Amino acid sequence: MHLPDYDDVCRAQERIAPWIHRTPILTSATFDAMTGATLFFKCENFQKAGAFKSRGAVNAVFGLDETDARRGVATHSSGNHGMALARAAACRGIDCTVVMPETAPRAKVAAVRGYGGSVVFCAPRNTARQQTLDEIVAESGANVVPPYDDARVIAGQGTCAKELIEDVEGLDMVIAPIGGGGLVAGTALSCRALSPTTRLLAAEPANADDAYRSLAAGERLVEDAPDTIADGLKASLGELNWDIVRRHVDEILLAQEAAIVEAMHLIWQRMKIIIEPSCALPLAAILHHPERFAGQRVGVILTGGNVDLDRLPWL
Repeated sequence: MHLPDYDDVCRAQERIAPWIHRTPILTSATFDAMTGATLFFKCENFQKAGAFKSRGAVNAVFGLDETDARRGVATHSSGNHGMALARAAACRGIDCTVVMPETAPRAKVAAVRGYGGSVVFCAPRNTARQQTLDEIVAESGANVVPPYDDARVIAGQGTCAKELIEDVEGLDMVIAPIGGGGLVAGTALSCRALSPTTRLLAAEPANADDAYRSLAAGERLVEDAPDTIADGLKASLGELNWDIVRRHVDEILLAQEAAIVEAMHLIWQRMKIIIEPSCALPLAAILHHPERFAGQRVGVILTGGNVDLDRLPWL
């Protein structure tokens, strides 16, 4: 498998520019006072399809040659990558099939279909996702666009941190959620190229902590069916992503379920923006470890805002 580099991120930025937003960066005096840090929130919840995943999906879809594109694309996803891929496929006028766990939020299932994608359900296990996708691809011949473990996807996700570093000078740290690892791997490529002294941290649910345990063990560990409210972070760390994460991520911080919900609620309440549970991990980690961030200029990637408004976790 091809390991992407910063040049791939730069090419991705050019390719995807017509199809995505350059998302805004917000600040919060309230959160600065609570943490002792100066926080810069990169708001990918305002991205096309509601999440950073549009970056990698668009890069992959528009990187296909015409012959491959006619076969369409397929993937597995708990929601955001599937939505982003369905939208990217619609923009290019090709078919898209998304394998989703039966437990996927209904709002995300509806969104995939709303963008024109076909949904196939599977059991809520990572192994079931991959097996179902393999069966679909064997029958249809569609191009697989993995949700995270793919050079095109990683390079696309890396454009988010590239924008952040270009727009905010002198960041001491950047922190992002980690699940499959595509965003954090892409973030590492941009950080190390543009701001090598910036520390890169990741935040992970304590209930789905394979990346944390992998970094501690020095080898990639896999978890099949974690149970966390952060549905976008249930996937285990991908092989390509692990190769980048183990070399460039300084630390992974864990957040308990109650802390994730609290951070999500606080962002809704204080910043007046909609984020989903997976998006709340970085703030949850910062609030739990304020001493690590006090006095620092910190870039915080808010990954998405696709939440089921009828099933908010604090109701």
